[in-house]
Amino acid sequence: MTLNHDDARPFPGLSRIGALLADPGRAAMLWSLMDGTARPAGELTMIAGISPSAASGHFARLVESGLLKLEVSGRHRYYRIATADIAMAIEALANLAQASAPLREQAEAHQEAPRRASAVPLEMRYARTCYDHLAGELAVRLFDRMLTSKWLEVIPGAPSQTQRPGPATLDATSRGLDEFARLGIDLKAQKARRRRFACTCIDWSERRPHLGGALGAAFLDACTEHGWIETTSKRRILRVTPSGQRHFETVLASE
Repeated sequence: MTLNHDDARPFPGLSRIGALLADPGRAAMLWSLMDGTARPAGELTMIAGISPSAASGHFARLVESGLLKLEVSGRHRYYRIATADIAMAIEALANLAQASAPLREQAEAHQEAPRRASAVPLEMRYARTCYDHLAGELAVRLFDRMLTSKWLEVIPGAPSQTQRPGPATLDATSRGLDEFARLGIDLKAQKARRRRFACTCIDWSERRPHLGGALGAAFLDACTEHGWIETTSKRRILRVTPSGQRHFETVLASE
């Protein structure tokens, strides 16, 4: 059998993206932007631990590659993750990095059995943002509930997390239309947005999917507007309010 060298070539652009993420400073910048906000160049430079003169080159490469988007306000330059899909890819890579760490440590040490010690800070495990949608243990449990209660379904023919890697494409059922409407979410408006409507996003601390896409962002917004979830002084970390605790306990009671 003759090997087709075209088939053996890396997926176009994959090695280029890998090289961009391999730099610790650039990786730190991207991870700090996973709360969906834009940050000034100076703040990102300090997060990366690099000099201002070196930072300009890093910013240029990340913008040219399409990973970051530049926003200019007067004399100030702000950067944010360019798209929600890029944020989902970074979250998936974080999940892969954590999952592969014990195997790497075992290969290097040859001493201890691999341990699955979580690197996720305790305060981030229950509820946090993943770009613009809800992540953490609460998000995973709510997403499971949406599936078992038939609010959402995997679109037939679309890839699922059990068949192949990558996000599964979802749609709302007739019951889901009613339930999301009760939360104040206009599904027609969400479907009209220029982004994926609803999909799975693998949670890097739970290793299971939560709800992503435009619907995932709208759901987090609805939870905030109802007073069930609120932001904290720490980026990405969310607080479930007392009324939110009562609401979610009711929703999850029959898990």
